[in-house]
Amino acid sequence: MAEHWKTPDQYDHVPRAVVGNAHTYPPSFEVDWHSHGRGQLVYAETGVVILMNSDGTWVAPPERAVWTPANRLHSLRTVGEVTTRSLLLDAEAAKALGDTSIVIAISPLVRQLLIAASDVPVDYDPGGRDGLVMDLLVAELGRAPRVPLSLPLPQSEKLAARCRAFLATPDIHESIDGWADAMGMDRRAFTRAFRKQTGLSFGAWRQQACLLVALPRLADGESVTTIALDMGYDSPAAFSTMFRRLLGVPPSRYDYAPPRAQHGEGDRPER
Repeated sequence: MAEHWKTPDQYDHVPRAVVGNAHTYPPSFEVDWHSHGRGQLVYAETGVVILMNSDGTWVAPPERAVWTPANRLHSLRTVGEVTTRSLLLDAEAAKALGDTSIVIAISPLVRQLLIAASDVPVDYDPGGRDGLVMDLLVAELGRAPRVPLSLPLPQSEKLAARCRAFLATPDIHESIDGWADAMGMDRRAFTRAFRKQTGLSFGAWRQQACLLVALPRLADGESVTTIALDMGYDSPAAFSTMFRRLLGVPPSRYDYAPPRAQHGEGDRPER
């Protein structure tokens, strides 16, 4: 059975390309700003993980995972009781996922590989069965679909502050003209600056923001109607249409708590 390790930092100098980890967090748990010497993939087996860094916010509900490159300051918050299966990848293995934070979809195969990897001892044989599991896992992660569960923040502190205020009280009817006026910019200059700094149009960013705020609320059991009306949607159906377009299923059918796999005694805590 895998041995116990206290934090991901202790994996930095392990002579293996990939190390697996598993942990269960209590509801509304927060991990303060920190970084790791290895890139970290956090897969939400149950519950919802919200990861933040200076570039934006990433949300990983069940069957999704969020990737954080090495040496990036980030914080983490959970919604509901969260069970994670995580990987720490060295520089070579991390090339499969790149040098920016992303959210990826987890296929049934990758899910089973992540479960297997969390029980692999730290000093596994790279040429044996455990090494093959890790090699296949990295290969599959490189092919995993990217999903729109991230929200970039602009570099301008004034504009970023406006974006954070929107996340606190999102309203789908807030307009380009309203934001441009608040920023003291004309409409054209604002839309150019917003797209340049976030990579998204204002309308696309606004929808993404509403989606990312809605996911934790849905996971907490709030009704679609309440969330939709709070965000200014004209009807629950309008909110559901947006949700389906971005995630492929309506909010009423989104699965926040898939069956929990059996955990071994050697599950190791993480940060």
